Amino acid sequence: MSGDSMDDVRLDQPEDINYDHGEEILLGGNKKLVVLPGGSSHAASFQIEKEDHTLGNALRYFVNKNPDVEFCGYTIPHPSETKMNIRIQTWEDTSTTATDALRKGLTDMIEACDVISEKFADARDEFNAQNS
Repeated sequence: MSGDSMDDVRLDQPEDINYDHGEEILLGGNKKLVVLPGGSSHAASFQIEKEDHTLGNALRYFVNKNPDVEFCGYTIPHPSETKMNIRIQTWEDTSTTATDALRKGLTDMIEACDVISEKFADARDEFNAQNS
């Protein structure tokens, strides 16, 4: 996700998504993420191209932190394919959709990475200042 911001992500509103036929979601203009067919607004599977356990495990963690999420899990269908599938189910009594939960998980992960990068840069600068 380096270089991509949430402004580059097109996630249609839940009522606009045709879950029976799947919906493409674009990241920086490339077909990166697809909503797989057979889902509903509260339970959907997404396929992300060119990703593996590095993103899958972190994204699963951040999505599961959302109290509106009932279940989130991911799988790599085959080690020789560069695809990751993630399944998200939200509680039926919430207004949060699976797409909303994915968006929040990605946003939370980006914010955590920004904090880590900032702390690393501060510690590096402090170390360099002490050793110069």
